[in-house]
Amino acid sequence: MSAMADTRSRRARRQFTDEFKQQAVRLVLDEEKSVSAVARELDLTASALTQWVRQARADRTKGRTGLTTAEREELARLRKENRILQEERDILKKATAFFAKQSR
Repeated sequence: MSAMADTRSRRARRQFTDEFKQQAVRLVLDEEKSVSAVARELDLTASALTQWVRQARADRTKGRTGLTTAEREELARLRKENRILQEERDILKKATAFFAKQSR
């Protein structure tokens, strides 16, 4: 490891309320402040704020500029459901092969 990695400690992961995120995004979108200026003011990383702004734009434009929050939630739900169905299918395939062997 380098000496620099030893001296720099990582900041603990912070969680922000939806209201805080909305206010930060409002500063960027409605008051037209730059992402970097707002991030500095609120002690945020610019990348986190950029992601919040991108998501808010998608929500405001009803999905024309990206997936809305509702669409993202639905996509996550469908992916989970798909994974479960694939696992069930694989189990049934193995059971079918097992019972086909038994009946011979």
